[in-house]
Amino acid sequence: MASDLPSDPRFFVLEANAGGVHDTQFDRVEPINRGNAPHCPKCGDPIGMKEWLPPYRVTLELYGKDLGDFADGAGGNSFLLSERMAGAFRTEGLTGLLGFAPVEVVGVRRKRKGSNPVAVPRYFAVTPCLGHAAVDEARSRIRRSGPVTCPECLSSGMDSVHGFALDVGTWQGEDVFRPRGKQGSILSSERFAEFVKQHGFTNVKLIPTEEYVWDPLRKGPAASP
Repeated sequence: MASDLPSDPRFFVLEANAGGVHDTQFDRVEPINRGNAPHCPKCGDPIGMKEWLPPYRVTLELYGKDLGDFADGAGGNSFLLSERMAGAFRTEGLTGLLGFAPVEVVGVRRKRKGSNPVAVPRYFAVTPCLGHAAVDEARSRIRRSGPVTCPECLSSGMDSVHGFALDVGTWQGEDVFRPRGKQGSILSSERFAEFVKQHGFTNVKLIPTEEYVWDPLRKGPAASP
């Protein structure tokens, strides 16, 4: 007999679809102005990179055949959404993204033979909020270089991740956010995943958190909890 109990919500790591048909990245163009980095209100440690401030000027790098609705860039907390995706996000009442500042695209570098964008859409710079949702260490396979010492930000050195989970009771319903204990990743809700699917937004890769692997030093997974 099937259980009548509701299942826990699922979460996804949001990334650009590298190598895909709409693989799009961006570089910031001078002058690049930056504000302060966010810090944990309890321990004072930095929990993110410095804020990107106006003017928002970028060069797009097209690795696919045509420009995507989502574009990521190195060295910051922000990413770009096409006007189509940004408008739908706000119209449908999704939450967790801040800013929505228009971006000036000063050029497109075609990185792949045969790429030929028909038109360059308008893009908007957005920043995912720092959510209250926390990594559930007992249900995650995270290898850390040291113990977690702050109960607020849960930050510590991280060597590898071979799947992780959130403490659902700490999640406040945001659709896109950075979680406590893994602020370097952008997470999305099931509602956001369905939103992307329904509209066919491009250059979006959504990896279930339980399947997410990050192991740059090839240290392998931590012992099972």
